Amino acid sequence: MRFPDLLIMSINNLRRRKLRTVLTVLGVIIGTASIVVMVSLGIGLDQMFMEQLSSWGSLTTIDVYGGSGGSYYGGGAVMVGGGGSGKSSDPTYITDEVMEKFGRLNHVSGVSPILDMNVVIRQGAYEAQYMTLRGVGQKFLEQIPLGEGRLPGPGETGLVFGNTVQQDFYNSKTGRGYWDTGELPDVDFLNKPLFIIFDMDAYFQSRNNSGSFGDSDDSQTRVKPPKKYMMDGIGLVEGGPQDYGTYSYGVFTDIDGLKAQLRKAFKKGTVIPGQPTNKKGKALPYLVYSRAQIYVDDMEYVKDVQAQVADMGFQVSSRMDWMESSKQQSQMIQAVLGGIGAVSLFVAAIGIANTMMMSIYERTKEIGVMKVLGCDMGNIRNMFLIESGFIGFMGGVIGIGLSYGISGIINKFVSLEETNGLVGNLSRIPPWLSISAIGFAIFVGMAAGFMPAMRAMKLSPLAAIRND
Repeated sequence: MRFPDLLIMSINNLRRRKLRTVLTVLGVIIGTASIVVMVSLGIGLDQMFMEQLSSWGSLTTIDVYGGSGGSYYGGGAVMVGGGGSGKSSDPTYITDEVMEKFGRLNHVSGVSPILDMNVVIRQGAYEAQYMTLRGVGQKFLEQIPLGEGRLPGPGETGLVFGNTVQQDFYNSKTGRGYWDTGELPDVDFLNKPLFIIFDMDAYFQSRNNSGSFGDSDDSQTRVKPPKKYMMDGIGLVEGGPQDYGTYSYGVFTDIDGLKAQLRKAFKKGTVIPGQPTNKKGKALPYLVYSRAQIYVDDMEYVKDVQAQVADMGFQVSSRMDWMESSKQQSQMIQAVLGGIGAVSLFVAAIGIANTMMMSIYERTKEIGVMKVLGCDMGNIRNMFLIESGFIGFMGGVIGIGLSYGISGIINKFVSLEETNGLVGNLSRIPPWLSISAIGFAIFVGMAAGFMPAMRAMKLSPLAAIRND
């Protein structure tokens, strides 16, 4: 007997027992919808977390810090946790020579030094103190999402301002700023010149001497106000003043341009604020970077490169560490949620088996007649398998449709943005999940109908015909 004939016979048999078929299919619908929705929640959580990690920076980027106290940030030594394995207790500094070594490692597509400095930025009556000026390489600059303007080229001193930086300015005459008035200061980053003061110690000492901060003390040696250097703002990070992201807070410029400015601001041999000194307190003959970033050509090699850098004595970290932890948690969540949904489908499988067994009892004489007329045993078995598989197919298709409806309701009324900062749809049903769910429903249906089908095949023809 051909497969189309078997299929038509199976469908007609199901149509003769409409109520029983509908109730059995309903069980499969609920089971399929349950397992798909549960798994979609796990997938949604995983993808939302991955998107959040990606928004913080590339997953192929490794952050490197000096080992044994060799990291400097904003004027002070900072110990940073990580995988440094250097045996020496001496600081391991990140210098130009070290950056060249990083660049020669296998699977490294680029490197960027990062030099952070606390500076004063002024424009008219407005100023911002302890502003982080960050000199970075071109590879780092390429990652900054621009809202307006452009990025500085190699050796250029143009500044790119984070989208929340404007909040840090205040009126130096009144001493009031955004956090006092709730109004953003009238600072124009792109069309008016800005003045940078690199020597913050001299700046505050000179202001104290002049009586701007406290009473004047003639017994103190007067400090000459430090020189201001004009630098142009050429770009703004995308986003509004209230939008917070990886690049929202700092002021960015090309590292070579910043080093050129530092050579103008500080004489040779002068200790640059934030830079380490030798045991005699004198300036080192080289510049020490706050940290560095290494860019790997593929996520597959991030851990290998990270291990090599750690073996050189540096502290290392990457978002791959978080991603691996996230994947383990995600797999556990998906397994638990999928298991909860599978219980419903298991109950539906019991319903299918019960339906098929009842069908065999009701059609015992029919089966006996088919055998006496010479119907192949395999065709009888296949007929019942097709019936149970078709129940699974109908339940799977309708269950997928129901799953999309439930998923839409969840996404409309449930949000994790306020509680966990995760943005996007919580429930996500990828195409492969829909196809897999239908296939699984068919498999469950046929598996549940296998034993009844085998029983039908083994029925004795004469006993089946005599059956009342």
